[in-house]
Amino acid sequence: MSDPTAPQQRLIDLWERHVAYEFEEHDENKTVETMVDDAYVNHVPTMIGGQGREPLRSFYGKHFVNQVPADWTITPVSRTVGADRLVDEMFTEFTHDIAMDWLLPSIPPTGKKVRIAVVAIVGFRDGKIAHEHIYWDQASVLVQVGLLSREGLPVVGGEAADKVLNG
Repeated sequence: MSDPTAPQQRLIDLWERHVAYEFEEHDENKTVETMVDDAYVNHVPTMIGGQGREPLRSFYGKHFVNQVPADWTITPVSRTVGADRLVDEMFTEFTHDIAMDWLLPSIPPTGKKVRIAVVAIVGFRDGKIAHEHIYWDQASVLVQVGLLSREGLPVVGGEAADKVLNG
């Protein structure tokens, strides 16, 4: 009898390998090799990413894998896996000590600590990643790096991410 969770485990394994190539190995070529030829990535709050193998290789190489702070951490919160889709809810924390075009475009490093909840919706096709939609609360990030004041606005800082992590 076959294991009904095996197809879902293959999606999980591929996604985790993809994330390791991004955040641990910082290797745009290995990252893109986990994706179909016409894959796309959209960091929704900043509308940064790419579509297709070469634009994605350029995005990852010039604007992402070399712009991950050394103290970047990801703490899983929840994961839902279907036949061709995975949704990860994560808590991430880092120091904004390098340029991060994909998260804070045109903003020089502030040296501030940032805590955010991130949701990744990942689609799969033909055994590879077909798309990534990555969401986070950009107003919360801007508050934490000192570019947006909470005064008079319905925004919060890192405590929103803390609430996701700790309830």
